[in-house]
Amino acid sequence: MPDDRVKPEGPPQAPSVPPASGTSTPDGSTDRLMEALLDETNLKLALQRVRANKGASGVDGVTTDQFVDYLWEHWPTIRAQLRAGTYYPQPIRGVEIPKPSGGVRMLGIPNVVERFIQQAVLQILTPLFDPGFSDSSFGFRPGRSAHQAVRQARRLADNGAEWVVDLDLEKFFDRINHDILMARIARRVKDPQVLRLIRRYLQAGLMVNDGEWGLRTPRARSRPRLPSQPVARKHPVG
Repeated sequence: MPDDRVKPEGPPQAPSVPPASGTSTPDGSTDRLMEALLDETNLKLALQRVRANKGASGVDGVTTDQFVDYLWEHWPTIRAQLRAGTYYPQPIRGVEIPKPSGGVRMLGIPNVVERFIQQAVLQILTPLFDPGFSDSSFGFRPGRSAHQAVRQARRLADNGAEWVVDLDLEKFFDRINHDILMARIARRVKDPQVLRLIRRYLQAGLMVNDGEWGLRTPRARSRPRLPSQPVARKHPVG
């Protein structure tokens, strides 16, 4: 995995938009979360957020402006693969960018379709995991921001705290043990299809351009590119 992948945006980056419904099935279980992931309301909200966030295209070259047309052509197949557990994410486009301290770091840019699916996953998992986070945790959480973290630090300083520790775990997501991580997720997520999908995203290949494009982690699956002619419809995920 690259050092720093483009992350799907959560509820804090989409104010005034209600959270997606259908996190669990009617009986409250989480063993059929794929149904909630593919719920029309959840998908429309994910599409809205991904298009609003813009961002560069991945290895397939499809832009956020082209993405709705892409969905009209390919979403029925992708949805069927997600339901059948046969969907494989495309590799991530690796781009080296300069670091302020010198050198470069690898930025990973998923295809827009992968950002769309990841956002849909995020929306159903956030209500399951966010309540268990520390009250002092502010990163990538709904309704929380860096400004709130600064205000809390100031309150602690006003109450007598004297030290602030700034640290970073180098290449944490490159080196994290996937089996341990998935075991922790499986404590709350019981749907094997969703668990399988998350693991496949963790193991997605990285496509880099070393003179010519090549995979660091080989993948055997591919997806068609954007059709040349747009298809006009009411909504691609409805």
